[in-house]
Amino acid sequence: MKIPTSGEMLFSLKCFAAAMLALYVALAAGLPRPFWAMMTAYVVASPLAGAVRSKALFRVCGTIIGSLATVVMVPRMANAPELLSLALACWVGLCLYISLLDRTPRSYVFMLAGYTAGLIGFPAVSDPSAIFDTALARVEEISVGILAATAVHSIVFPQGVGPPLLARLDRAIGDAQRWVSEVLYPMASSKAKAAHTRLALAGEISEMRVMSSHLPFDTSHLRWTAGMVSGLHDSLTVMVPLLLAVEDRLQTLRDIHPASLTPRWHALLHAIAHWVQQGQMADPGRAAQLRAELAQLVPPLTRDASWSEILCLNLSQRLDALIKACEEGLELRGSVANVMRGAAPGHTPHLTPGALHRDHGMALRSALAAVVAILACCGFWIASAWPAGAAAPMMAGVFCCFFATQDDPVPAIRMFLNYTLLSMPLSALYILGVLPAVHSFEMLLLTIAPVFLVAGAYAARPSTGGQAMAFLIGIAGTLALQDTGPVDMPTFANSMLAQLIGYVAAAVISSLMRTVSGDWMVRRVLRAARKELAQMAGASSPQSLLAVSASMVDRVGLLMPRLAITRLAPDVGASAAEAMRELRIGLHIAQLRTLQPQLEHAGVPLRPLLQRLVSHFRAGAMSDAAPALLDCLDSTLRAVCAATSGVARPQAAAALASMRRDLFPGAACYQANAVAMEYTL
Repeated sequence: MKIPTSGEMLFSLKCFAAAMLALYVALAAGLPRPFWAMMTAYVVASPLAGAVRSKALFRVCGTIIGSLATVVMVPRMANAPELLSLALACWVGLCLYISLLDRTPRSYVFMLAGYTAGLIGFPAVSDPSAIFDTALARVEEISVGILAATAVHSIVFPQGVGPPLLARLDRAIGDAQRWVSEVLYPMASSKAKAAHTRLALAGEISEMRVMSSHLPFDTSHLRWTAGMVSGLHDSLTVMVPLLLAVEDRLQTLRDIHPASLTPRWHALLHAIAHWVQQGQMADPGRAAQLRAELAQLVPPLTRDASWSEILCLNLSQRLDALIKACEEGLELRGSVANVMRGAAPGHTPHLTPGALHRDHGMALRSALAAVVAILACCGFWIASAWPAGAAAPMMAGVFCCFFATQDDPVPAIRMFLNYTLLSMPLSALYILGVLPAVHSFEMLLLTIAPVFLVAGAYAARPSTGGQAMAFLIGIAGTLALQDTGPVDMPTFANSMLAQLIGYVAAAVISSLMRTVSGDWMVRRVLRAARKELAQMAGASSPQSLLAVSASMVDRVGLLMPRLAITRLAPDVGASAAEAMRELRIGLHIAQLRTLQPQLEHAGVPLRPLLQRLVSHFRAGAMSDAAPALLDCLDSTLRAVCAATSGVARPQAAAALASMRRDLFPGAACYQANAVAMEYTL
């Protein structure tokens, strides 16, 4: 293991300083459980000051809500421990369910509201008369820890979210630039490199969406550019389906009709790639020139338009939109750079819609697993009349919540269990041998400093952060026993055993009710996408293209890490391409729904095609209706080409061509002179 770097040691010093400040204030204020304040300072710690501040706000809100829920429930059901256990378990499950549907850092509010009620409520069962004082004390202790951590991480050499986020943005822009080169010059890199670029860009966009939520709380000047960063995120989101479409159209044209890509086309593709590669040094006026040159290459849409002509029309429209997205992205990136150099920030509206994937089924499974684990521990606690047994349902609830976002939470719970066991000998030394001999705050600081400073340095390292925090929280949680009075070996052993039972219960119940495989989740996400496509095709009003793009990229971000390890994907690049091909059909449906009034006015009915799409996606991707859907697609495309009026004809033809390529990539070429088939639905 490498020696901690100076940055990691600085983070450890800041964490320890915040923890000691919180402990000192809690002791001076006479709070009953001052070590809770110390532990909270470590729980909210993060190398990024903006993340600490946002996490602190969410934790305070969650703690207050959870405390209020406890004050309401415990006195009313104090004489019925079974009913109280059920109420607390259901509250934890409900809050966990809501937090898993949010999928932003705000979900921390709901998660905290859930397990805070358990942390306060279960120990208060034996003395419900003091529940208000206990809840108030917990809020005060946790608030002290949060305020101490926020102050130290914000004032002492703060590391803002801005620079790392800006670095991620630049990496994403670089990935997009490389992707453009690989699309326009497919021989420039191997297929493996191309697949890696797509994975990297999708991953960067998905992670930036979460990371940028901390930006308004940041300590750097970049916090004033939240709107610009959101706009840049939107541009990158739109670029993903556009690049996929351009790549497919170019490859198809090279395969079926290479002569259609004339020297003028090749020269223009080279010019676009060169302009994109210039990045912020690119001439802003060059984008308008490229789009004008592209407009001159657009073939007219006639009744007898060939498949290659329609594909060229489709390619030109997608390239035009790609140039526009690149232009907007580069302009926004330049504006962000100007603000970082001291310029006044401009106003850029936040355009990214709330289109994150929500899995109600998995959220419900996670909530039920938490409820069952808590009730199992409560049943054992009540049946055995174990005085220290309250810690078991507390820990079961906490760990079912902590790792509920993972497909298989058991390894993470097992890791936490292992490092808690590893911390127990040291915890016993402190609680039984060292602390009874300590009679001043200064001596306490000196005795615990070596362990917390060394372990805290590894908490800042991504590869060891989880293990180090488990070790630290294990020791800090044990030190909290000192708050309850003199501790002997039986008390210590009972407390540790109860916690371990909670860990084991969380792991066992999660393995039985919650654990799923990566390939199962891939199939589930794709099923949800197909269901949404059917709803889009049958909805009364169309969705915006930006909302559909954001939803598609979010699902791609969910699929990519799972495709990399699942048995379904021996060839990750091919599997990712197939998944993205199916997901981006939503863009074509949204575009056609937007054009539907104009097309129907021109005599082109879209309702038969939309109904076919509804039936197709409700039945699944590989349904018997697929050949009929292909014929219906071609019939609609012929009707669009044959229409004598309507400014929407080229856009509709391009959307239909994209849908045909994505739904039926191996189908024979479209024939303009084939006899259209009529279908009754």
